[in-house]
Amino acid sequence: MKNNINSLDKQIYNLIEREEKRQKEGLELIPSENYVSAGVLNVLGSVLTNKYSEGYPEKRYYGGCEVVDEVEQLAIDRTKKLFKAEHVNVQPLSGAPANIAVYFALLKPGDTVLGMHLEHGGHLTHGHPVTHVAKVFNFIRYKTKINGEIDYDEIKKLAIKHKPKMILVGYSAYSREIDYTRIKKIADKVKALTMADIAHVAGLICAGLMNNPVPVFDVVTTTTHKTLRGPRGGMIMCKKKWADAIDKSVFPGLQGGPHENNIAAKAVAFGEALKPQFKTYAQQILKNAKVLEKEFRDMGYELCFGGTDNHLLLIDLTNKGIPGKIAQKVLDDVGISLNKNMVPNDPRSPFDPSGIRLGTPALTTRGMKEKEMSAIAQYIHNTLNAITVDDKKIEPTGEFSKYKTNYSIDKKIINKIRQEVKKLATKFPVPGIK
Repeated sequence: MKNNINSLDKQIYNLIEREEKRQKEGLELIPSENYVSAGVLNVLGSVLTNKYSEGYPEKRYYGGCEVVDEVEQLAIDRTKKLFKAEHVNVQPLSGAPANIAVYFALLKPGDTVLGMHLEHGGHLTHGHPVTHVAKVFNFIRYKTKINGEIDYDEIKKLAIKHKPKMILVGYSAYSREIDYTRIKKIADKVKALTMADIAHVAGLICAGLMNNPVPVFDVVTTTTHKTLRGPRGGMIMCKKKWADAIDKSVFPGLQGGPHENNIAAKAVAFGEALKPQFKTYAQQILKNAKVLEKEFRDMGYELCFGGTDNHLLLIDLTNKGIPGKIAQKVLDDVGISLNKNMVPNDPRSPFDPSGIRLGTPALTTRGMKEKEMSAIAQYIHNTLNAITVDDKKIEPTGEFSKYKTNYSIDKKIINKIRQEVKKLATKFPVPGIK
């Protein structure tokens, strides 16, 4: 397939070659990223991309949908088996559209939603003021306690005070388990709907390693990549009584024709997740994360939320004197990808935050285990120690303080680490890349 691209479009071919090189020679620690199997890659590039199929299986607006009906139904059936779901919609193009579809299916403009604060681990689509949904619905955002745990007592107080139509749980940077049953009891007390966004931990949930909200909550959304290791996409699971509202909200409410090549690739990934070796993989994700937790704690780093129960770590670099943006940039230079991230009660802005977020799904897919995690933690530590920062606070403007930051690096150390990273990375092949 790549050879065909080379003959058709040399520029795109060269860009793909560069990206393959980056992935093979680097260490991917962004917790939302993963590597799909060769099978998933092949299906994404199949003839299924040619077919338009507005509607749902056996209820299409186009002819010739017999095959894609079976494809989509297979993805639905496998999802039901993985998560014990009553109803599934596999058409959302990603996690954000899935969340938006749920809001418009079950809420009315002006309704109140109780969701997690972005600085405390939540996601933009959970009601951050910059989003479109925040202009339509009234989001009240809860925070974590000083020890880093979700403050269930605060959620209860806010629920009683504001009487939300929906209580939303889920996160993009929170590293602890969630007590869904406790949230459901709070919601029942104020007669609120319950929604969980499990995008980050779906693979760990279907492997039986984390609590499953699907049998408990009204509706659950997820992406199909991340720990689930499928193609980039979204999905909604819900109780049967909400099925019609959810389906109509996805189509025709939000989307047109679904991407059946992507849905087929989802089905392949779900089939992989049903196999025993997927649970072994998910268990190793957690083992690797625990090694990183211990290594960074022993080296004096401040771990947000006190550590991790899942695949990710959020590290506050304030005590190291290095802004997250600078850490991300220099680590990128040595071949280690992670992302800058806000930490609870961060005085800095989302564009220049105090922390970094890292996770283990992608490297675990490549076959890396505890030994490699220890080495990688040391690479990160040595890289950060090679940075000298001059960080001056400017007068606060608006919600966050601004900083003027200059930095320098020890090039000799950085070059050495870059070579070590490449040597380690190339020992572990990336699925789908020869």
